[in-house]
Amino acid sequence: MELGPAAPVPPIPYPDPGTATARLEVTPVAVPDEVLQQLRSSCAEVVTEAAERAEAGRDWWPIAMTWALEGQAPALASAVCRPSTAGEVAAVVAICNQARIPVTAAGGRSGVLGGSVPLHGGVVMDLCGLSGIREVDTTSMVLDVAAGTFGDHLEAELRRDHHVTVGHWPQSMSLATVGGWLACRGAGQLSTRYGKIEDIVVGMDIVLADGRQIRTGGVPRQAVGPDLNQLFVGSEGTLGIITSARLRLHPTPVADRRSAWGFPSFEAGLDAMRHTLQRGATPAVLRLYDAVESERNYGTDGTRCVLLSLDEGEPSLVATTIGILDDEAGRAGAERLDNELVGRWLEHRNDVSALQELISGGLVVDTMEISAPWTSLPGIHAATIEAIGAVEGTLAVSAHHSHSYIDGGCLYFTFAGKVAAEARDHYHSSVWDAGVAAVLARGGSLSHHHGVGLHRSKYMADALGNAFDVLVALKAALDPNGILNPGKLGLPTPFAP
Repeated sequence: MELGPAAPVPPIPYPDPGTATARLEVTPVAVPDEVLQQLRSSCAEVVTEAAERAEAGRDWWPIAMTWALEGQAPALASAVCRPSTAGEVAAVVAICNQARIPVTAAGGRSGVLGGSVPLHGGVVMDLCGLSGIREVDTTSMVLDVAAGTFGDHLEAELRRDHHVTVGHWPQSMSLATVGGWLACRGAGQLSTRYGKIEDIVVGMDIVLADGRQIRTGGVPRQAVGPDLNQLFVGSEGTLGIITSARLRLHPTPVADRRSAWGFPSFEAGLDAMRHTLQRGATPAVLRLYDAVESERNYGTDGTRCVLLSLDEGEPSLVATTIGILDDEAGRAGAERLDNELVGRWLEHRNDVSALQELISGGLVVDTMEISAPWTSLPGIHAATIEAIGAVEGTLAVSAHHSHSYIDGGCLYFTFAGKVAAEARDHYHSSVWDAGVAAVLARGGSLSHHHGVGLHRSKYMADALGNAFDVLVALKAALDPNGILNPGKLGLPTPFAP
């Protein structure tokens, strides 16, 4: 793929970034001049210009993209700190902890749920200056990489210079950083082969709320108490700030094979995928589109559900894996389609321009991904499509199954609505309320790989039940002053009710 700029890419232009105002009605915490001076003496770069703060006040949260058209950021910090070392990160956090100032860690800001929005003002910690490969161990197949490294540049260097791959390839490959992958518990499009990021991570370097630096993991399958890696993976900067990581590597694949099928129903396709995984085959890509998405993306007649698969690696393993899938598809009565459909998906899989175009055209567009056991997936698909479609203003709603595991997988819903400009926020919230209720009532999760951020925070207590109290206790123990990314994951914050 063509490499991106290795810097945050704004999702949609402000009319004038220098005059952008905050949309969310939260009183921000200011950074006093004396604290600002301390930050400038401890960090490589500290900026307070209005345009810089406006860009740092948002991510790719779709509803906030409609606000950008009106010259509004979700929220505004008082300062943006851009450290160049982990030591500078630790110094900034320690200063802010002492002064009780919020710190919101940010990388590529590619999240779609407001996770890097500085809800309570304070400081945005831009980690993009912590970039680059630190070590590649091709004997143990472990990479040591700084958290601010952008995914496309990382993968290009690994393949070119070391002939290895991480195998983590999210749609936001050129927009996201390694730290963001970990903070949000992300998944790449090849996760059925290589795993999600929680399967790929070996260890991390983390700065705690008081400025202490710790190191987690690092030794294969160690049994030294709970796995502390998993405490911080998915914590979205609320428990600590990731400054670097050790990730598992794989040899660059030497072969690939593709397969495309048309199923008479979404449930029939799910069954074929389930049997494939449970027979031990793990194709890197295994994507099933419902009839609506199949027609929109692949020009089918609206009666078939398209399944696309691709595997990569050693030729014999690839042939066996796709052979098992083809066997299950044939057994289910699916129609073989042109494998060119897989190539069409590959060409456009990282293109996010359509979202900008639709929102600029006045539509409310968003996606909602969840995970569930195989038993629950068909019912969740039908119920969630019905629930979202019933919200007044919805023009279209559809789904595809994007990641598969032996026990279940990920459903990825997309919706679009057209309402009056003043009703967009209400419509967006109503769709999410209806969709989440349908998913949770039928045994699904709140999120598979986008995380929680700000937008999903209000659902966290329901999603976790009484286990949510454990997360609250962890936050209180590791961040007693509540300075790290306050307002996210549904956690209580000292900065507002």
